[in-house]
Amino acid sequence: MQTWIDTVLGSNTPYVTYAIPVFFILMAVEAIYGWISNKHLYRLNDTINDLSCGILQQVLGIFMKTILFAGYLSIYNNYAMLDMSTFSVAEKWIAAVVLFLGVDFCYYWFHRISHEANAPWAGHIVHHQSEEYNLAVALRQGTFQACFSWVFYLPLAWIGFPPVWFVSMSAFNTIYQFWIHTKTIGKLGWFETIFNTPSHHRVHHGRNPKYLDKNHAGILIIWDRMFGTFQVEDEPVVYGITKPLSSWNPLWANFHQFVEIWEECKAAPYWSDKFWVWFMPPDWRPRGLTPRPHPPEVTPDTEVKYDRRAPRGLYGYIALHFVITLVVSLMVLASRGMTFWELLVPATFVTLSLVSIGALFDRREWALGTELLRLVSLVALAVGYTWNTSSFTPAVVVAVGVLLFSVPWLLAYRSEFISEAAPASVPSVESLQQSKAFAD
Repeated sequence: MQTWIDTVLGSNTPYVTYAIPVFFILMAVEAIYGWISNKHLYRLNDTINDLSCGILQQVLGIFMKTILFAGYLSIYNNYAMLDMSTFSVAEKWIAAVVLFLGVDFCYYWFHRISHEANAPWAGHIVHHQSEEYNLAVALRQGTFQACFSWVFYLPLAWIGFPPVWFVSMSAFNTIYQFWIHTKTIGKLGWFETIFNTPSHHRVHHGRNPKYLDKNHAGILIIWDRMFGTFQVEDEPVVYGITKPLSSWNPLWANFHQFVEIWEECKAAPYWSDKFWVWFMPPDWRPRGLTPRPHPPEVTPDTEVKYDRRAPRGLYGYIALHFVITLVVSLMVLASRGMTFWELLVPATFVTLSLVSIGALFDRREWALGTELLRLVSLVALAVGYTWNTSSFTPAVVVAVGVLLFSVPWLLAYRSEFISEAAPASVPSVESLQQSKAFAD
C-alpha cells in the first residue's frame, strides 16, 4: 500500500536543491537585519568564500557521489536483514522514526570522529574556517568530507533501510542544520534539552578552548548529553579554527590540512608514526617532533580577523563575477546526460573561477594574470559548449561582452595586487559591546 512515508521518503525528490532558494532568502533577511541593527553579521569576502567552498563541494561532488554511494547500495542489495517494501503502514511509520534516529545517531559519530581523527578532520575543517557565524557558514562544506562520512551510515543499509529513504532522511537532517548557524537567535528554553539549537551550535563553532570538540549533534542534542560531549554556551564565542586559514582561496581551504598532515608524516622519525599521524587526534604530534602548543584563550575584544581591505570598485567586480560563476555552477549541477569529460571542462572552469575570486580578495600578486586567463576561458567555454547550436551566437556575444567590459575594470585596480607581506588582518568589530551584550 502506498503511504505518506513512501511518498516523502521513497521519492527521488532533491530536497536540498529545492531548499537552496529558501536558504538564500533567509541569508538576505539575516544580512538586512544585521545591517539595520548594526550587528556586522556578514562580510562580503567571508560570505563569498563560504559560498565558494559550498559550490566547490557540490560541483566536484558530482564526480564522487556514485562511487561513495556504491558501498551503501551494495550492502543493501546483498546483506539487508529486512525487506521494508513488505511492511504494513504502521510498520513503515515505525521504520521511519527508527531511520530518523539512526541517521542522526550515525551523523553524531561521524561528526565527532571528524573532530577527533586527523584525516577526517582535514575533510571537515573547511566548515569551521570562517571567523564569522551566519547562515552562509551552513553552506560552507568540505569537498572531501563525504570520503569519510559514508562509512558511518553502512549499518543502516545492513538493517534494510532503502537507499532512497536514507538519501531523503539525510537531506532532512542537512536542511534542519541550516537554521542553527546564526547569532540572531538566543537560547530557546526547554527546546534546548532535546534539540540542537543556534546556541548549542555556536559552541561547536567556537575556538575558545572550553568549546573545542563539543556539541556534535545534527538534530538531537541528546547524543552529546549521553556521550559526554555537551557544553552549554556560557561565554562569548570566538569563531574559526585555532590556526586561522588566513586565505580566501577555497581550493587551499580544502587541502591545507592534508598538506600539514603530510608534512608531519614526512618529518616523523618513526615509520609507525608516519601511519598513525593520519588517524590520531589533531593535537597529537609524532614522537621526536615539537609538541603542539595548547590553544590560547580568546575573547571577542582580543580577536583579530583575517581581512585584506580593497576598494569598493574591486569588490563590485568580484561580486559580479561570483554571480556569473554561480550561474555556470548551477548549469553544471542541472546538467543531464553529459559524459565525464563534458562535465570536467566546466567544472574545471568553475574551480579556476573560485580560486581566482579568492586570489582577488587576497590581492595576491598572481591574481591579475589568473583572472585574465579566466576571462579568456569564459569565451572559450561559451564557444565550445554552444558550437553548432542555436545558442552559439548569443552565448558568444555575451561572453565576449563580459570580457571586453571586465578587462578595463580589472586593470583599473592592477596596483592593488600587492606582495604577500601586506597587512592582512583587522581587529574584530565585536569587542566590548558583544561581551557586554552577552553578559546582559
